[in-house]
Amino acid sequence: MSDTPVGSVPLEDDLPLLGIAAWSGTGKTTLLERLLPALRERGLRVAVIKHAHHAFDVDQPGKDSHRLRQAGAEPILVASRARVALMMETPDREEADLAELIEMVRPQRPDLVLVEGFKAWPLPKLELYREAVGKPLRAAEDAWIVAVASDGEPDLPDDVERLDLNDPERLADWIAAWPSRWLDRRRPRGEGVAS
Repeated sequence: MSDTPVGSVPLEDDLPLLGIAAWSGTGKTTLLERLLPALRERGLRVAVIKHAHHAFDVDQPGKDSHRLRQAGAEPILVASRARVALMMETPDREEADLAELIEMVRPQRPDLVLVEGFKAWPLPKLELYREAVGKPLRAAEDAWIVAVASDGEPDLPDDVERLDLNDPERLADWIAAWPSRWLDRRRPRGEGVAS
């Protein structure tokens, strides 16, 4: 994915967003698997939007939904008492449109939307950093990074919070408090308080 922002994101009062940005191999998904139950225990209803760098399919060839999608349904919504899946083809897009995905989640009224990936998009982010991955820290170049969770002591800009990547309870506390800080923190560092 390019580091050039590919669109704008609605940073509205009623839907706190927090990007989880990290290089591949840092453990974003593994950490989220540990954090989501802890956030639920803290009373938050959390939606996750995850970027995939490759084609994927949640449908199965031969199933009615797959047959209808292949026949041209745009989109197709499959529902049961246990889950709902919305599928649509987007072959003419180079990247997923994060703003559109946020609007798809909004009607569910989550307390917080965590955005995994989409690191070039303009929204507040928590960067996960492991020196062992061998990639550079992004906090100095990305003014949207408000905090870094690391397993070491990297040099951070003065206005970036430092968190311990190996302390999931503290990370859960920090993320659980994000909705209360959202109105004041939904601008890049250095642009002051949001109004």
